[in-house]
Amino acid sequence: MNCPQDERFTLGTVVKAKAGRDAGRLFVILSVDGKEAMIADGKTRKLDKPKRKNIRHLRATNTVLQTENLTDKSLRKKLNAAQEENTTNRL
Repeated sequence: MNCPQDERFTLGTVVKAKAGRDAGRLFVILSVDGKEAMIADGKTRKLDKPKRKNIRHLRATNTVLQTENLTDKSLRKKLNAAQEENTTNRL
């Protein structure tokens, strides 16, 4: 599975980190460059200083957010709602 650009990882896609100190947390993709994505969660990784992460360490969800006019506060609210939706779908 050595594809250069995965179609699941696009602007606004909510992803879950699989590896690293932020494993298990939800983020939104702000940009994708080859094998790396810039992600933010509005709390520890703000929109003005996103984290660069290898896409192999991310798992895409079915949720896509609008990223224009997005603030850190609104991003936190949307990710919390997506987290709650994810946990209720598992039950």
